[in-house]
Amino acid sequence: MVLTGASAGVGRAASKAFAGRGDRVGLIARGSDSLAGAAQEVTEAGGEPLVLRGDVADHDQVEAAAAAVEAELGPIDVWVNDAMTTVFAPFVEIEPDEYARATQVTYLGVVWGTMAALRRMRRRDRGVIVQVGSALAYRGIPLQAPYCGAKHAIKGFTESLRSELLHDKSHVHVTMVELPALNTPQFEICRTKMDRHPQPVPPIYQPEVAADAIVWAAAHRRREVHVGGPTLKVVWGNKLLPALVDRYLARNGYEAQLTDERVDGGRDGNLFEPIPGDHGTHGRFEDARRRSLQLALSKHRRALAKAAGLVGLAGLALAVESKRH
Repeated sequence: MVLTGASAGVGRAASKAFAGRGDRVGLIARGSDSLAGAAQEVTEAGGEPLVLRGDVADHDQVEAAAAAVEAELGPIDVWVNDAMTTVFAPFVEIEPDEYARATQVTYLGVVWGTMAALRRMRRRDRGVIVQVGSALAYRGIPLQAPYCGAKHAIKGFTESLRSELLHDKSHVHVTMVELPALNTPQFEICRTKMDRHPQPVPPIYQPEVAADAIVWAAAHRRREVHVGGPTLKVVWGNKLLPALVDRYLARNGYEAQLTDERVDGGRDGNLFEPIPGDHGTHGRFEDARRRSLQLALSKHRRALAKAAGLVGLAGLALAVESKRH
């Protein structure tokens, strides 16, 4: 298993979840302190870690990391693209180099990771690539133009790639996991130009919920996995009433993403350089939800559909029988 953005948040939670199965896990990220903490957790969970310090915005560094994984741990079975960074600010306040950097990490990092994985998986005609997406791949929100743009781009890129793999009759599988708001350190360490501390739009889930979905998606050939009821609401709400959603976000999108805590002068964050220290898996919103009923139902949708069909047939049979009498 290889995970980008493995040092904190969702990537770290997923690394630990894979390790709990006894997997060998390649951990790619920039921050050495957080990488060391992630490696220790992988070991404690029963996995074998390989620390690979690198910047996913640099194609050559990603390719070198993939080569190192195969040399040290063996053929890559699963590659998870999770690395991200962003700028919390109105679009008109973002500088060109800031926007470019957020896009290079969050979008091109996925492209380079996918490219490195495919170079190896296509030769063997097997493997799984998991793109960590977001409800914001379907619906952009204010103050997060770089992140939303990147997630939309990842979705389009993945759809193109999936069609090409199907055309080639390849057995390499690409899936996308669309996530809800999560309690990760992102909101503590990303760059912000706002005068109040950023937060995910409630309701908020713990990153272990996302990790569960990622591990499951890596083992099941599902085209896309949506996590959490709010994600489905965003997807379908934007499909059915996009103009109404525009107006709703114009009125509420700013306040929903800001706490009452002041951040005078903003914060530089980790946009260009990692912030020292081990940032862990969780952010400050510890009352976040620890499970998703929607995800549990989605995992078993075929069995549920069959059960619903059987109930429907039984009801029809009873109705026919009652008419006979």
